[in-house]
Amino acid sequence: MGEVYVEVDSEVSSQDYQTESNPIEAWLPITKSRKGNAYTSSFHLICSGIGLQALSLPIAFAALGWVWGILSLSLAFAWQLYTIWLLVHLHEPVAGTRYSRYLRLSMAAFGEKLGKLLAIFPVMYLSGGTCVLLIINGGKTMELFYQTMCENGPPLCNPKAFTGAECFLVFTCLAIAVALFCPNLNSVAGVSFIGAITAVGYCTLIWVLSVSKGRPDSVPYASSMVTSSAMGRFRGVLTALGIIAIAFRGHNVVLEIQGTLPSNPKHPSNEPMWKGVKVSYLIISLCLFPLAIGGYWAYGNRIPTGCGFLSAFSVLNKRNTSKFVKGFIYLLIVISCLCSFQIYAMPFFDNLEFIYVGKKNKQCPRWLRFGLRFFFGGLTFFIAMALPFLGSLAALLGGITLPLTLAYPCFMWLTIMKPRPNSAMWWSNLCLGCLGILLSVLLVVTAVWNLVVNGFDANFFNPH
Repeated sequence: MGEVYVEVDSEVSSQDYQTESNPIEAWLPITKSRKGNAYTSSFHLICSGIGLQALSLPIAFAALGWVWGILSLSLAFAWQLYTIWLLVHLHEPVAGTRYSRYLRLSMAAFGEKLGKLLAIFPVMYLSGGTCVLLIINGGKTMELFYQTMCENGPPLCNPKAFTGAECFLVFTCLAIAVALFCPNLNSVAGVSFIGAITAVGYCTLIWVLSVSKGRPDSVPYASSMVTSSAMGRFRGVLTALGIIAIAFRGHNVVLEIQGTLPSNPKHPSNEPMWKGVKVSYLIISLCLFPLAIGGYWAYGNRIPTGCGFLSAFSVLNKRNTSKFVKGFIYLLIVISCLCSFQIYAMPFFDNLEFIYVGKKNKQCPRWLRFGLRFFFGGLTFFIAMALPFLGSLAALLGGITLPLTLAYPCFMWLTIMKPRPNSAMWWSNLCLGCLGILLSVLLVVTAVWNLVVNGFDANFFNPH
């Protein structure tokens, strides 16, 4: 289940220290290189932790208001940061054992059958499904970039020259081209650094420009402006809590990122990993909180659904924002999506190569590794083309996968670390775990409720 190592002489440097008793682990993309450090882990965490879903946070504030919005966002941030702390220390629960994949840790905590049943869908969706959403969001933003830069441009520049399908294809080709030059997760560190810079860049630019340009006239803030019925407001509050809950992402790759760090009994990997977590989530908080607060201050309840803050910025500041500024923001978003794709695709690459390595008991040759990545790119492109409305189901799927972030780590700590019954640690993890499951159920019910009331455009094979 886990990776086992034995203690060696302390003179051996941690960078050269080999933790694998099974040679298969040294052949797989996630665990092939153990040369990471606190800096590379922070790059991975920022790149994977900031996404376009954060731009919907002002919509949550529109339903919750200032006080409850800030309080809910703060509690959600503290909760998910605590579960990351649990995962970081569960990576090596016993000296000499490492769990570098979320699914393996789930199987160790809950048993092989139950662990697979509970974790395999959330892990696979948050890997492959996120890549599909990145193709959809990245392709649509690429189309926006081209249309914006061609607006009032030269005659040969036709804003409608590229279709949504063509932009999806271009984005997928670029993503797989980058993946071919990144054989393992540690080799993605440079790409993650670029992704972290661009993610922080577009988040900061959007809220700073919106706040600096001042509020449009007569911006409404009252929650009653969103909907007049009590039932509608109740549904709006639950939806807002769902937006806040799924704004924080990346728990499914925390163990994988920690797997790129060296470890031995004297210098366990949780030390540099937690340093990376503290730095990265300080930066993430400095992006998400201003986005939510600044976006709500600037636009109030006038923020449209969909891309949220991005839509409001593009529509409400259309006349007083240069097309080059908007184009630059769109370009940063596309680059950020390309970089995030590499991190979320790596667990899927790891699983595909594991099938070959497990049967042949030898390292996956380069030509086959390239073929598997082309296959993954083709598969995700096909799903993105077939289901371009997948983003409309993000709330439903996010609710289903939410226990992986807020609940499972708490129960894993109880079953693996076995804290003293009725102790503070025992009660806190039991209560948070149960509350996470309850919140997941409420969000799934609310998402289905919203789909029934509002419907969605199931435009199969018709990206637009």
